Formats: sequence, structure tokens, C-alpha cells
Amino acid sequence: MQAVLDEEITQALAGHYREIIRLLGENPEREGLLKSPARIAKAMQFMLQGYNQDPYEVLRSAMFLEEDYKQMVIVKDIDFYSLCEHHLLPFFGKAHIAYIPRKYITGLSKLPRVVDIFARRLQIQERMTLQIKDCIQHTLNPLGVMVVIEAQHQCMQMRGVEKQNSLTTTSDFTGYFQQAKTREEFMNLIK
Repeated sequence: MQAVLDEEITQALAGHYREIIRLLGENPEREGLLKSPARIAKAMQFMLQGYNQDPYEVLRSAMFLEEDYKQMVIVKDIDFYSLCEHHLLPFFGKAHIAYIPRKYITGLSKLPRVVDIFARRLQIQERMTLQIKDCIQHTLNPLGVMVVIEAQHQCMQMRGVEKQNSLTTTSDFTGYFQQAKTREEFMNLIK
């Protein structure tokens, strides 16, 4: 996923980052920091490029009439990186997605792209889980969708409670996944 960098935005952000560095007690004119404000501005545009992409369109671009397939389609262990909207610190982990086609299937690579688009925004894990599920449900209209996200949060590891080995798991589901047996099958398959 390649971000399109806007030079005007880069320069505006760099000015703010230069001031942040100064306010934190550092010298933004020091050799090692001279180019840092622009680097940070470019990095932030890359990490937040999801605002400029439409996850619904990504799925619609590869919708196919299915071949009477009514079993789970699972894409698991989808790596993602996001920024917590509360502290602007990273959280990262794996997303697992399943859907049961009703009429349409989508290209398998589109599901990880949907995850990336929502992850590349200021986020909280709970909202991201719901957004991914809703996008798939509304676009493909399957018999059911389930999304499970497991993540480590730097805001819990680097500051605050400083719990290095904590893992947060969220899930949401629709349709057939409301049945405990179907959810259990999915959870067994992603282990």
C-alpha cells in the first residue's frame, strides 16, 4: 500500500512537529533532528492513509457471483498496524475474518486490504473490529460475518500500566455466527 504524500500537508505538519520537538526541550536545529519533522510528517501520512481509501469500493471491485458455496471463507493471521487515537501510540496484531457467502464472494486479497484501510486511521480496536465486520456485511451481504482481532497496545506496554505481555482480543459477528456452534468452529479453525 503506497501512500500519496501531499507536499503542502507535509510542510504544514513538519512545522508543527518542529514546534513539538522544541516544546519538549530539544533543539529542532540540532543536526540529528533537522530532517526529523519532515520525516515524521511523511510517516504520519503513510500510517494514516486509510482516510483516503474506500474499503467498500475495495470489496466491490472484486465481487463475484459464487458457485453455490455456503461454507465459511476464512482469511486468518492478517497482520496490521494502527495508531491508538488516545495516545497516538501503535497497536498491532492479527485480524481473523470469516464470512459465509449468500450470493457473492470477493477476491481473498481484498479482506486484508479492508483491514489495512481501517487500521490506517486513528483507531480503537473495538471500533476497528466493528468497521471491518460492517463493511463486509453491507458490501457482500453474506449469511454471516465474524471478525476477531488480537492486538498488543504500546499505550499499555510503554506507559501507564506497563504490561508487556498483555494481548487484547475483540470480536463481532452477524448472521449464522450468532449460533455458538458456528462461532466455535471458526475459533477452532483460527487456532
